[in-house]
Amino acid sequence: MKKKLKIIVPVAGVGSRLQPHTFTLPKPLISVAGKPILAHIVDPLLELEPEEIIFVVGHLGDQIIDYVKSNCDVKATFIEQTDLLGLGFAIHLALHDISGGPLLVVLGDTIAKTDFKAFVGAGENVIGLKKVDDPRRFGVAVVENNRIIALEEKPKHPKSDLAVIGLYYFEESSNLKSHLEKVISLGKMTGGEVQLTDAMEFMIRDGHNLRPFLVDGWHDCGKRETLLETNRALLYESSEVNNYPGSIIIPPVHISKSATVEESIIGPYVTISAEARVCRSIIRDSIVSEKASVDNCHLELSLIGVGAVVNGTSSRLNIGDSSEVGF
Repeated sequence: MKKKLKIIVPVAGVGSRLQPHTFTLPKPLISVAGKPILAHIVDPLLELEPEEIIFVVGHLGDQIIDYVKSNCDVKATFIEQTDLLGLGFAIHLALHDISGGPLLVVLGDTIAKTDFKAFVGAGENVIGLKKVDDPRRFGVAVVENNRIIALEEKPKHPKSDLAVIGLYYFEESSNLKSHLEKVISLGKMTGGEVQLTDAMEFMIRDGHNLRPFLVDGWHDCGKRETLLETNRALLYESSEVNNYPGSIIIPPVHISKSATVEESIIGPYVTISAEARVCRSIIRDSIVSEKASVDNCHLELSLIGVGAVVNGTSSRLNIGDSSEVGF
């Protein structure tokens, strides 16, 4: 009998570029366009009917575990990563108890928009790619004749503009497992970490075919600026506009049904999350997180954390959970 698909989602990172929010909330649970980053990642994967999703947790992992158990209708396993030695090491930990079969790896801090059924059907080993303006910040793939012939991790002089975006399929996971073990046994580190890219480079050298797959959309959630860009893009797909007497709503926006909006101008590109309260304010191009309160403010390009209280300011803010700002 053919083994069913397993999925690995690494979510152990500290999320330092999204501090102060990630001091008390793991990055995958930050809301964007009406729901947590993790929901945008996991929900589309359920159409693949995976046998199991394995989450590699670390920083504030108990919150990830609670969220998945409460909101994801799928068999879930949680592996703790105490040593943050890179993506390759995280995948190595998750593969420990997997004895072969098809495997999908999806990173927990980027949102890929693609046909996942087509992705897993595109070849024995498939790597998601996207053309980017500055490939030096990413793993980069060199492609010839519909095959990936080389991979480089954050090269100073890229040979391609095709970034590896954090979406990988392996028809036989044991091949990836053995090559990751090879990387670790050799003590090979790139940038001080065990890189998945290095394991796949070994696979190429050993004759495995890696197929490129250009994704339709790819949204980075790694820092405030890119998170707000992602919010803009996703709001075009999920914008909901309700009537708020005394307020003006300029779509695209997402305002939770449990949020309060009074005497305000909201939008465009605004997410107001559950139980948040916005009064006498003008907000555009921003995210107001759960249970936050914004009163008498003019905000743009701002990220307001869970439970934060902001009163009487006109600014671009990056306010963490339960902070208080008043003028």
